[in-house]
Amino acid sequence: MAVNTGSLRVAQTLAGASQGGAENFFSRLAKGLQGTGAITQKAFIRGHEHRLQSLRSGGVAVEGFRFGGPLNQVDHFRFRRALRTFQPDIVLSWMNRASKLTPKGDYTLVSRLGHYYNLKYYRHCDYWLGISRGICDYLVRGGMPANRVFHIPNFADEAEVEPLPRDSFDTPVDRPLLLAAGRLHINKGFDTLLQALSKVPDAVLWLAGAGPEEGALKELCSELGLSERVRFLGWRADVTALMRTADIFICPSRHEGLGSVIMESWAHGCPVIATDSQGPGELIESGVTGIVTPVDQPGPLAEAISSLVTDEVARNQLAATAQSHYRKHFSRSVVLDQYIDLFDQLKRTT
Repeated sequence: MAVNTGSLRVAQTLAGASQGGAENFFSRLAKGLQGTGAITQKAFIRGHEHRLQSLRSGGVAVEGFRFGGPLNQVDHFRFRRALRTFQPDIVLSWMNRASKLTPKGDYTLVSRLGHYYNLKYYRHCDYWLGISRGICDYLVRGGMPANRVFHIPNFADEAEVEPLPRDSFDTPVDRPLLLAAGRLHINKGFDTLLQALSKVPDAVLWLAGAGPEEGALKELCSELGLSERVRFLGWRADVTALMRTADIFICPSRHEGLGSVIMESWAHGCPVIATDSQGPGELIESGVTGIVTPVDQPGPLAEAISSLVTDEVARNQLAATAQSHYRKHFSRSVVLDQYIDLFDQLKRTT
């Protein structure tokens, strides 16, 4: 149970992109913490207007900065002055740039890692938070004191949503419908998924995301004869509604720090098949809360998809078990309590 910390002042710093999974979770966490009434909070972020407005709509005080490179010293000074003026007890920094630019000060500096980042950006911090146990182990192996490393996972966007019509994006309603989502980057392994899809007759794939591999993936679709069966949806703000619509969610990543999309699919009742990358391999109990296949192997992935698309009973059982597991261990209320408890613990030890 979370302890009410009263006057505890918490700053969060993020120099993230306009869109992204970590950036979306930053907003969810900041607004969730604000709703607890347990802390006084302010966010210091890049000046993306949609994120500024989203945070303000949740009651979060927020200020925007450029967080530029070495030549932007005036902006760096403005950020650090604003941070000092807020007088935080705890600062939670996110990802490389914000962590690098957030100095030590008269506060406890905690850095949150959502991936296996270069640790040179984080060594000046007082404590470290990993969103998976694998990342926590990586921090300790990298020289961070084990008693200063904490594990708190992400929670999903739990807002109730309606599924989209099955025939959205010119999709035949009588075909098995698969969904994958994420940045179109080589680490996400969407090329492996396309190769697997070529071995699964009739299934249609909705691929939600944007990124540098988009051209190469479309070319691969053409080479594999999949152009009629793959819908490139671009960046979507309604991934949970897509999950409510699809038969199976696929996470084919080569590298994945946690796999927040796994939790979102659990929360919204969509059965999951994932490759055994870092986060999904840690999260999923194969055959119980999802199915795990080897990384970079289209054959086993295709076999798992083919088996599940023809077995509605198995899909429903996986989805129900995973949803119960999510509610017990990863839900919004559980994770918010863990953050408030951590903040209280750090306040008492400093």
